[in-house]
Amino acid sequence: MKLAYICSPYAGNIENNVRFARAACLYAAEHGCAPVAVHLLYPQILDDAIPAQRKIGIRMGQRVMASCDELWICGERISRGMSSEIAEAERLGIPVRSLSTEQIQEGCCMKVLSDYPIERKIKPKEAPSPDLKLQL
Repeated sequence: MKLAYICSPYAGNIENNVRFARAACLYAAEHGCAPVAVHLLYPQILDDAIPAQRKIGIRMGQRVMASCDELWICGERISRGMSSEIAEAERLGIPVRSLSTEQIQEGCCMKVLSDYPIERKIKPKEAPSPDLKLQL
């Protein structure tokens, strides 16, 4: 399974951009890839408005990207942060793929499951294997 680095806007209309990044991740998963979207994770622990934290987030994202098989440009708008990610992928020789907003929105089947619990305990059968290791 390929690791696909999801490159899409975050800043601006954050709510819509997060929704779109989630759709792009679902699209990747439904197409046999494991999506990696650092802009959905790092804003949970770093403040993009603080230059030092933004710099840390960019460095961490570049490190994660170096382990990915492809970078997917999602949508038509390319932000400044996306431009630097694309340049870094090209520098590293990581293949870059471009997907339109329509491809992503029409190609995934997002469902809202109102009765699905948001939080639940992992059952022993669902726990990852103890010898499973993530290599970055």
